[in-house]
Amino acid sequence: MTRSILLAAVSALALATSVQAAETAASARAIHEGLLTLDTHLDTPANFGRPGWDILDRHDAAKDGSQIDYPRMVEGGLDGGCFAIYTPQGPRTPEATRAARDSALIRGVEIREMVAKHGDKFGLALKADDAATIAAQGKRVVYMSIENSYPIDGDVTLLSAFYAMGVRISGLAHFKNNDMADSSTDKPEWHGLSPLGKQFVAEANRLGVVLDGSHSSDDVLDQLIALSKTPVILTHSGCKAVFDHPRNVDDARIKALADSGGVIQVDAYSSYLIDTPKNPDREAAMGALMAKAGARAKMTEDQRAAFMTEYKAIDTKWPVRKATFEDFMNHLNHALKVAGVDHVGIGLDFDGGGGVTGLNDAASYWKISERLLAEGYTKADLAKIWSGNVLRLLRAAEAAKAPAG
Repeated sequence: MTRSILLAAVSALALATSVQAAETAASARAIHEGLLTLDTHLDTPANFGRPGWDILDRHDAAKDGSQIDYPRMVEGGLDGGCFAIYTPQGPRTPEATRAARDSALIRGVEIREMVAKHGDKFGLALKADDAATIAAQGKRVVYMSIENSYPIDGDVTLLSAFYAMGVRISGLAHFKNNDMADSSTDKPEWHGLSPLGKQFVAEANRLGVVLDGSHSSDDVLDQLIALSKTPVILTHSGCKAVFDHPRNVDDARIKALADSGGVIQVDAYSSYLIDTPKNPDREAAMGALMAKAGARAKMTEDQRAAFMTEYKAIDTKWPVRKATFEDFMNHLNHALKVAGVDHVGIGLDFDGGGGVTGLNDAASYWKISERLLAEGYTKADLAKIWSGNVLRLLRAAEAAKAPAG
């Protein structure tokens, strides 16, 4: 009899705990849905030219690698973000730079075309206040950003063309140095910004473009903070104190960024969050697969499925540790501790290599709010983290830009 009573009590407690957990999750989701949520680095435009790919279709990251689409944005409570015009670094010759320029302009047009085609579900944001207006209409918010200024190398006035197209945030470098700035993952060449890079800073300030220091070297970040008339953003970066990687930022610089009014948006790129030792056999197999695959953006859906099958086979044969949601939260919590809630946001780098176990596509965004609320952050804190901080930077850039005419 006593055992039966004990089992009944344990079952009742388990049920009560389960119900409480469900109620807590539902409450967190309700709070999340009431926020304006923006991710400052979405590489999704790389999919816009893929044959058969449509942002209105629900995709599966495990099958085609796609992490952002309209159905999952709705499911995860993501109102929008910065859709990146990404250009890989190529040869620094006039011919290659012109080709990069043309490619970047085409990518910008593709973003505009997507918004125009699906105008009932997406809206192009050109000012900070546009985000709330578009979201209130039940649409997803599309800001445009540049990742790697390589297409503009040699003529900073080209930034005005991208601004006219809709770009409001621009980074300088990517994995390699360019004519503007040093990369965090390349050997020092300019020891920060080049003379052209300093002109780029002035031009961005004149136009009202927020400068992005992600991927750039520590010296570049220092100089951006010193030279820019408006606060700087890191659209997708991590914390060096949590994991020492060149793409991550040390506490002193995070603090300096915050003190200048800037913001660090924390990414979910596995090899930047934790140590993922390289396996030569795996690297060789992946290299061969990538060489065979060619331009993935031009793959048909069948070709993409075959690519993912081979990719997963390599993963199975030579598994590598992947970061988890907990690892991401370690970086986010550290950034919040160092910079404060007024200077931190979210930039997961989805569709550009980002994604960790437990946070791997747009349907997962609400989990961040759930965890932050559980850790004691308020709805007002989350409003800053999810959009308030980046919108403050956009407003500052708008206010400081040169008068028209």
